[in-house]
Amino acid sequence: MRAGRSAGGASPRRRPRPAALLADISPLREHPAYRRLWVGETVSALGSQITATAVLLQVFAVTRSSFQVGLVSLVALVPLVAGGLFGGAIVDAVDRRRLAMITSVGLAAVSAAFLLLTLAGAVDDVAWPLMCLVAVQSALLAADQPARRAMTPNLIPFEQLPAASALAQIGGTAAGVFGPLIAGVTVAAGGFSIAYAVDLVTFAAPLYGLARLPAMPPRGGGRGAGVASVAEGLRFLRGQPVLLMTFVVDLIAMVFGMPRALFPALAEGRFGGGSATAGAMYSAVAVGSLLAAGLSGPLGGVRRQGLAVVVAIVLWGGAIAGFGLAHDIALGLALLALAGAADMVSSILRNAILNVATPDEMRGRLQGVFLVVVTGGPRLGDLESGSVAAVTSPAFSVVSGGLAGIGCLLLATAAVPALIRYDAKAAVAQARARSSEPLPPLAAASPVVAASPAVAVSPAVAVSPAADPSTGPDASGGR
Repeated sequence: MRAGRSAGGASPRRRPRPAALLADISPLREHPAYRRLWVGETVSALGSQITATAVLLQVFAVTRSSFQVGLVSLVALVPLVAGGLFGGAIVDAVDRRRLAMITSVGLAAVSAAFLLLTLAGAVDDVAWPLMCLVAVQSALLAADQPARRAMTPNLIPFEQLPAASALAQIGGTAAGVFGPLIAGVTVAAGGFSIAYAVDLVTFAAPLYGLARLPAMPPRGGGRGAGVASVAEGLRFLRGQPVLLMTFVVDLIAMVFGMPRALFPALAEGRFGGGSATAGAMYSAVAVGSLLAAGLSGPLGGVRRQGLAVVVAIVLWGGAIAGFGLAHDIALGLALLALAGAADMVSSILRNAILNVATPDEMRGRLQGVFLVVVTGGPRLGDLESGSVAAVTSPAFSVVSGGLAGIGCLLLATAAVPALIRYDAKAAVAQARARSSEPLPPLAAASPVVAASPAVAVSPAVAVSPAADPSTGPDASGGR
């Protein structure tokens, strides 16, 4: 008899939970491997956010230019785009655990280089060494993040994927709250080297978590990485208009409505503060995201997920435009928190659509495209906001960006209405039918793959070991 059903075959009456709005922590209690991975990712994400904020503050301190701060993100964009596409293909061809360990060691070396250059005084007068390291970091993350996002379905039962996804968002977003604050305080108290040293120490946690995991090859044994594999993933995406639109609308929101490159200038010029004030502004977005993730329970029942994504992005753009008009720091932080909450709702639902639409054997490639979008979009937004501010003013850049994002979003959804017509219940039914297809003989013989939900379909939240990178001060994510 299947668990959860009575002897007569009728489903028992579901007991209402006293805290139905709160996230379910049962994956952490019941699955030690997932718990180790989650703890490692959360600690790692904290270090990433510390370094991401410190780099932006250090570039501004050296150059006194918001445009240069925005340029940091442009420098990271090229290796991110190229690496994200080919990194996803590699994820679908090799053991994902081993790949994540290799990239984590490389990222630790990059953090050590940030620390050594700062201690040596090599970046006291020039910012280009910092930008070079950001580019290397971006290339490594392009393979690291898709590998991690493809692993979680192998660690927990299908039924607990929504809960695990919410926990991952909470852990990563909490790091986005405290990381920038720690960076602002440590930079103000002891300099940039202290911030980079703290980040370097945090790598111990994710490496330990990965070392305790089993091997995780892709379903069906994987496919050789290369141009043909990347092209196959892009062809699959082109044939999924709803999935493609989730990427388009997020790019619109981030390119026009992400003003983080202007936070250092606004902290000094409008609000009369310094690095601590800028850190609070970076954290405010993550505070709203954390609250939304912690109260994400009702999102599992949203059927019109595409329409909800559009509404959330409209709210994001409106809150950002309001922040550009604010002259009181408390009001400004509240509006940034509101924007972060709207972005988290959009992220959860977009991830849900991605998870339903993507089979396991293509998860790495589609997660690579996802990484390009959610991290490349904010970096383009940094460049856009910094460039507009250079010829107008920071306030005008923020307000115009928020309003332009809303306008472009409405035009895009009018041109391709498939997103707002998306029916999550029907899509999940189709994905469940696809997941019932038998595995090829090679995959069926693999204990790791065979024991996991082959195509983990979730109507609520997709699996991601870190929060959507767009909510933090930089798209570093976890390691």
